[in-house]
Amino acid sequence: METVYDHLVTVLTDKFEVTEDQLDPAVPLGDLELDSLAIVELYVTLQEHWGVPLEEDESAAEMTLGQFAGAVAAQLPAERNATEPRADR
Repeated sequence: METVYDHLVTVLTDKFEVTEDQLDPAVPLGDLELDSLAIVELYVTLQEHWGVPLEEDESAAEMTLGQFAGAVAAQLPAERNATEPRADR
């Protein structure tokens, strides 16, 4: 799960300009001051990178970064290492 979390942090800092001092596994997504469009874009970005379906709903803002990374990691196929992005990228 660490690699999924690390990638999530990289996306948040690079693409959404979230500062590193805002990021912690216990911080809820809603505390990162991302509007609803940015959260949808985050989901799409991660879906494209990892090739997993992510369902965005109102409860997403309440998920911590650690929980969110865990949810993504849980959807990765067991035969594929979590450090590897989708093969067709």
